[in-house]
Amino acid sequence: MTCAEAIRQSAVLGSASASGREALAAFGCLKKYGRGEHIFRDKEEASALYFLVEGMASLYKINSLDEKKVIFVYGPGNLLNEEMLQNLPASVSCEAKENSLVFMIPRERLWTVMERDPALTRAVVQSMALKIRRLYRQLKNTTNALSGEKRLAAKLFKLGRDYGVETEKGTLIEMNLSITYLADMLGSKRETVSRQAKKLTELQLISMEKNHVSIPDMEKLREYFKQP
Repeated sequence: MTCAEAIRQSAVLGSASASGREALAAFGCLKKYGRGEHIFRDKEEASALYFLVEGMASLYKINSLDEKKVIFVYGPGNLLNEEMLQNLPASVSCEAKENSLVFMIPRERLWTVMERDPALTRAVVQSMALKIRRLYRQLKNTTNALSGEKRLAAKLFKLGRDYGVETEKGTLIEMNLSITYLADMLGSKRETVSRQAKKLTELQLISMEKNHVSIPDMEKLREYFKQP
């Protein structure tokens, strides 16, 4: 894949004008990351913006108890580190969850193209606005208003909506979702999430097989975590 092809596929970069896309291709480069490899780390000095072209990546933080909390899971087309538009160190870590391809462009070069291309600037701002909305929704779901099982159900519903494919067993989430990784997403203990997943399975709201989750009925799962 060429830089020009990667740019056309990106929901953000693909919004640029023809001249803007040419400038991005001239300034940027592609880099491959293996599964489990870090694209960048929290507090790391970085001067480039990263756009996921292929694969899957997760953004996470480590708290004071050395516990991992996954904040976002991203598929192709997403901008991974909008905050690096500021001349400050990274504020989260980013890990490739599978073999991935990333388009990288120096921050100052991206600023130069954005200053000349209103459509690209609008797309970057909209990407940031969407991330803020998702953070608000996550904050709502971390309150005591939702039980542990409902928090897990809400998270799986969101993943099913974003990364699900229809199969004979329902909606299959196309991700490797181990109990440990789900615990990282929820900021909970592995043993706790294991019990919660077992309950959802007993209620026939989900099925789990070899770290893959299927949702037989998305609407029933949604009704479960929405009910009082």
